[in-house]
Amino acid sequence: MYDLIIIGSGPAGLGAAIYGKRAGYSTLVLEKNPMSGGQVLNTCEVDNYLGLPGINGFDLGMQFREHADRLGTEFVEADVTGIKNLPDCKKVLTSAGEFTAKAVIIAAGAEHKKLGVPGEKRLAGRGISYCATCDGAFYKKKVTAVIGGGDVAVEDAIFLAGLCEKVYLIHRRDSLRAAKSLQEKLFTLPNVELVWNAAVEEITGEAFVTGVQLLDTQTKEERFVAADGIFIAVGIQPVSESFKSLVKTDEAGYICAGEDCCTSVPGIFAVGDVRTKKLRQIVTAVADGANAVNSVQEYFQTR
Repeated sequence: MYDLIIIGSGPAGLGAAIYGKRAGYSTLVLEKNPMSGGQVLNTCEVDNYLGLPGINGFDLGMQFREHADRLGTEFVEADVTGIKNLPDCKKVLTSAGEFTAKAVIIAAGAEHKKLGVPGEKRLAGRGISYCATCDGAFYKKKVTAVIGGGDVAVEDAIFLAGLCEKVYLIHRRDSLRAAKSLQEKLFTLPNVELVWNAAVEEITGEAFVTGVQLLDTQTKEERFVAADGIFIAVGIQPVSESFKSLVKTDEAGYICAGEDCCTSVPGIFAVGDVRTKKLRQIVTAVADGANAVNSVQEYFQTR
């Protein structure tokens, strides 16, 4: 039996692993992907992590993992299907078998939201992507469209503008939600065209994407934008389905947990993008890891 099992190996999970090992706990991290780091791996540049301005997201994720490795953290690649809350332990059910621990930290993160429009599922991987830094290189000197209006969408458009002949940024409202600094940078790019008040009706194409059919939300006029690639950046949703029957979640599926990261079940904690919180950033995810281990210590003391 482990002292602590952490589900997920993004910044929150790795932050918890570092604090868990430093506290002297036997610690196992269960990760569903062959590479640790979570969503940060897909970020071209991280400019707001203290002390490391302008670092590549992939490099930052690797540094997080290396830190956990140096402390002797154990890692197992597996899909987690659930947790059993037993009287004397927590049993984590996975594709690689069952693992038991005195406490569990859920750091399962979040995943990209889908538009749910015709063509999206069929053309996924055939011109539709949810990660510009992952797939942008395939569209050098081509035309692409980014759908969304938040930080990620604007970052994607800026990144693609350095590769593509032209980039459309399609947003269903008349103003962006992204940080002002990002907007200012975006508006200076000559090969980016903003398409306002545009709702996506369909992504077109047979074997590969040919473009996107839009509906103006104000005039109700239709417009077709031809593009070789479509990058969807309309937000994230928590990876919490496997835990909803055990811990309390809100209407959006986020696990209910405060700054102490305690869930509705003693001995089970939630950190990072999977929990209810106002600000979802790398720095707050790492801080969650530290807070959760502090709560684990308090839980052990009261058992």
